[in-house]
Amino acid sequence: MASGERTPLLSSPRPAASVFEGRRLACAAVLVSELLERAAFYGVTAGLVLFLNGTPYGWEGAQASQALLIFMGVTYLVSPFGGWLADACLGRFCTILLSMVFYLVGMFILPLLANSPTRVAFCGNIPFTSVENCSTINGTSARDCPPSNHEYCHSAVYFGLVVIGLGVGTVKANITPFGADQVKDRGPEATRRFFNWFYWSINLGAIISLGGIGYIQQNVNFFIGYIVPTVCIGVSFLVFLCGQAFFITKPPDGSAFTDMFKILVHSCCSQKQATTEPLHRRESNGLYRQPRKQSLLDMVKSSNGGPFRDDKVEDVKALGKIIPVFLALIPYWTVYFQMQTTYVLQSLHLRIPQIFNGKHSFPAAWLTMFDALLIIILIPLKDKLVDPVLKRKGLLPSSLKRIAVGMFFVMCSAFAAGILENKRLLIVKTDPISQKIGNATYYAADLPIWCQVPQYILIGISEIFASIAGLEFAYSAAPKSMQSAIMGLFFFFSGVGSFVGSGLLALVSLPAIGWMSSHTDLGNINKCSLDNYFFLLAAIQGVTLILFLIISVRYERQKAKANGIGAPGRT
Repeated sequence: MASGERTPLLSSPRPAASVFEGRRLACAAVLVSELLERAAFYGVTAGLVLFLNGTPYGWEGAQASQALLIFMGVTYLVSPFGGWLADACLGRFCTILLSMVFYLVGMFILPLLANSPTRVAFCGNIPFTSVENCSTINGTSARDCPPSNHEYCHSAVYFGLVVIGLGVGTVKANITPFGADQVKDRGPEATRRFFNWFYWSINLGAIISLGGIGYIQQNVNFFIGYIVPTVCIGVSFLVFLCGQAFFITKPPDGSAFTDMFKILVHSCCSQKQATTEPLHRRESNGLYRQPRKQSLLDMVKSSNGGPFRDDKVEDVKALGKIIPVFLALIPYWTVYFQMQTTYVLQSLHLRIPQIFNGKHSFPAAWLTMFDALLIIILIPLKDKLVDPVLKRKGLLPSSLKRIAVGMFFVMCSAFAAGILENKRLLIVKTDPISQKIGNATYYAADLPIWCQVPQYILIGISEIFASIAGLEFAYSAAPKSMQSAIMGLFFFFSGVGSFVGSGLLALVSLPAIGWMSSHTDLGNINKCSLDNYFFLLAAIQGVTLILFLIISVRYERQKAKANGIGAPGRT
């Protein structure tokens, strides 16, 4: 056992009857903490577009969507920093606790912004104009639209979202590998099954949040709707703290990012020195010596006279093989994050049914539950029935092949959304309806919201393949010394995908393109071309899928070659 490593106080000395024997309490504490943390996270994202699109904020649809995409991007981009903090300074357990405290502090800001007196204290008491849609019901502008409060309370909203994002990202980077640490000595089968159940817990938290919190936010008020997720993250902190007696914890043993940075900088300096070296210094006995073909990284190994241990250099080289896979996943995440942004905007412009005897409207966020429910149902079936059968027959696909399948389904989801939007735009011109959602009025097509179910189902299937396999690949393909760092980079590139989505929204909102923003139709999208945006996303994902197949084939060939010569294999 490594110095400072702590095993669970209540572990059983009996032989393990299953991969989780003696670790169930530790795994349960991690899974429950993650469930509650995800409930808090989705409590933020579920109604944010509606919150900012309604009064008194009055942000346009594209602006509200961009705010949510930026928030999700921040949560993922800070993940490498969270991994570094755990590896170099605090260890994973303490880092998770500290980030949950930060997370909780940030969560208090949202109910303050939803409460009128405190909102005025944050943003000032300015004269508001109501959110109104200045187009006629057929989407043509009938009169001049009064100027809107463009991104009212902009600074306070983004400050609160960024503070929460910092806490979310640090938790995200560490709780996944921390949970896998509880069973990693039980072999790859235990790790695979843990990731299945980990993702199951994430989606159970999403269902609880979207089902309950989403309803409260749309039909009661946002103040209570943001108090509930604040309580969830507080309880998550307590559960994780109480699980300390069962956890396997490890002290910080140095940052892989620090080592990686030093090795890369030294390699670049070595390259410059080699290119400026005089030719006569490379000659011996009048003959030119052909140097051995070595990579720049190999030249800094201690076995070749360099200052770094060979195993550290090999870890950085392994990272170079993993990064292309992460880069290829960026368009996947760009499409995936549409589920909580532009998909929600689309749903607000479809016919939303009334529930509970017409007293309340069907929450738009509930459609996201079709994605989560599908995962809740299919993951246990996959774990208990499908995967064991495929494994016995030797047909269980690699994580990279499953990622490719997930990319295909997310492409189909974007394409289905584009087809639906194209039909919606045709109908809204001839058969529009007016409906009040929350405190804003939307002109919608007389087309039921259930038409969106296929695109949510498709994106749910994609998650089962791509997201779970991506987590498994990030953890298992990483060298042991870089698992937190690699997991952080996995989430970092997810955040890049979210920012790419925000950038694309800004791009297609330019007057020269005008696909997504109509400044004479505040909040509504009836004069926009959201269908073109969805088709663009599907096309980008289709091209990326082809590139990913090429990258994955090369990676698996290199891996097979390395295993064939006796190199330590990684899955």
